[in-house]
Amino acid sequence: MPERLAPASTPLSLIAFDFGTRRVGVATGNTLLRRAQPLRTIAAEGDARWAAIAAVIAEWQPAALVVGVPCHPDGAPHDNTHRARRFARQLHGRFRLPVHEVDERYTTTEALSLGAADADAAAAAIILEQYLRQLPESGT
Repeated sequence: MPERLAPASTPLSLIAFDFGTRRVGVATGNTLLRRAQPLRTIAAEGDARWAAIAAVIAEWQPAALVVGVPCHPDGAPHDNTHRARRFARQLHGRFRLPVHEVDERYTTTEALSLGAADADAAAAAIILEQYLRQLPESGT
């Protein structure tokens, strides 16, 4: 996967995904505000899922994508870890955008505890904000 985005003088738009085998939460944000907002959950499989993702990417025109990668509490990988990483590779292959992975342990639990109506999209927003917090300050 590509290295982290460098600070830019122009804000960059990002889209994050909370990958699941049945649903994919989607959120957007940017490097200026370093905030994310839930967009929606895609509850489709196969070609319909990819078409919905393509529509979101076409609408928001992101500079990069962020994917939450789950692990066991001790950090060890499991089946969904490998599925999420495969999804990240597929995103990069299909859309030719940088894709960054973020540890997404407990994001759905956090979203639910905050009362999210759409837990998957809210979890994607939490994933994106985690990524944005890790970016170096741009000095502006």
